[in-house]
Amino acid sequence: MSPPLLACRGLTVSIGGKTVVSGLDLTLGSGACLVILGRNGAGKTTLLSTLAGLRVPDAGTVELDGQGYAALTPRAAARLRGWLSQHPVDAFPATVLETVLMGRHPHLSRWAWEGAEDHALAHAALKETGLEAFAARALATLSGGERQRVAIATLLVQQPRVWLLDEPLTHLDLNHQIAMLELFRQRMRTEHTAAVMVLHDLNLAARYADQALLLHDDGRFDLGPAREVLTPERLTRLYGHPLREITDGGGRWFVPEARSIEAGLNDA
Repeated sequence: MSPPLLACRGLTVSIGGKTVVSGLDLTLGSGACLVILGRNGAGKTTLLSTLAGLRVPDAGTVELDGQGYAALTPRAAARLRGWLSQHPVDAFPATVLETVLMGRHPHLSRWAWEGAEDHALAHAALKETGLEAFAARALATLSGGERQRVAIATLLVQQPRVWLLDEPLTHLDLNHQIAMLELFRQRMRTEHTAAVMVLHDLNLAARYADQALLLHDDGRFDLGPAREVLTPERLTRLYGHPLREITDGGGRWFVPEARSIEAGLNDA
């Protein structure tokens, strides 16, 4: 039996003296999507970066395909997991195509250049993200949403087994939000990969998540199948704002109840 693509055992993570999660056990298999939700400052990015091997946990283990990060070289880890940051950093001037091709680096030997197959993968990713006509454009000329799609295309050509996505919908308008989430879901199914993503939109989380992880402010968390975890009662406790659920034709949506500005700020 194959090991899960991502597994945590007894994971405890903290930052600045604040506990993000304590004793988290998690497994994620092929084709599964886990969405992390929580208030601002709850530690969503901190937890995701720990899952990516960019931070050392206080306790517990993280494994990719049955292997801990200590047993993996940086190149091997990059073939197994891909990391999408909230804020992509452009260290030097580059075109869109040059940037997307950087995703192929984990698959190349130290002094190798990208070949025809790498370029074909990059152009396919640009087409999938609606950037086919942007290949020769300089990154500095792009809008925030266009730059975000470049980051997603770069991750596509990296071809990791596990996608770790920190607010992947940042700067995207509605049509691109849905298009990118559909793209992630299609890739997970066809390539037998898995995804962990931080989202703020409850309704998109309910639509695309198989599992949900709710981070509270003191190390407590709720984890389980999205339909069981994403309930008005749990989400009201999480955000400190009353929510109600609307169902229609098999779909469901969470709607915030009206409340005064003062009440909302006092509960923040």
